[in-house]
Amino acid sequence: MIVLSENKSGMRLISVICGGLLLCSLFTGCHQPVDPAVVAEYKEQKKIEEQSNPPLKDSEGVKLHQDEPLTNLPRLKLYLGDKVLNAELALGVKEFATGMMHRKEIPDDAAMLFVYALPTQAAFYMKNTYVPLSCAYIDPEGVILEIYDMTPLDENPILSKSNDIRYVLEVKQGWFEKNGITPGTLICTERGSLLEVFPRY
Repeated sequence: MIVLSENKSGMRLISVICGGLLLCSLFTGCHQPVDPAVVAEYKEQKKIEEQSNPPLKDSEGVKLHQDEPLTNLPRLKLYLGDKVLNAELALGVKEFATGMMHRKEIPDDAAMLFVYALPTQAAFYMKNTYVPLSCAYIDPEGVILEIYDMTPLDENPILSKSNDIRYVLEVKQGWFEKNGITPGTLICTERGSLLEVFPRY
């Protein structure tokens, strides 16, 4: 699966930031005078976000994904109620851009967890991805907000409804439904909460 985060390479997420609209609302809302400190803080936050979240889309002849399956990624056990997943961690640009591309099979308890530095709007697609997957869009506290099934080789991104996505969890298609995992489920890890393992920047 692919994540589009202003990047389009397998398993990646696309960060869609409507900064202009939000900035406009700061200047027009209720005809109140705008505190320059608020505007400055907003601009600084957007700057940090753009620098922190990995780019995931090939552009200008630069290929971010690799042409073979990722191997030797760090792993973390995830607990969803009484269910356990052995998750690979996608933390860098290459890992985000490649995700589960080029794999021919995935064990039932396998998963890949993509970790954003900051909450964002996300979109995943299935470039070079042959195994049907499901993805969960997860908020900063580790709560699943949205779940989607994804079709192999479909390059149309699935955009999250929320712009508060900090993690994306990919599993074999149907795993969430089979195990009764729905939006609202809290994900924990063998080392504590997701927020404890991946503190905010």
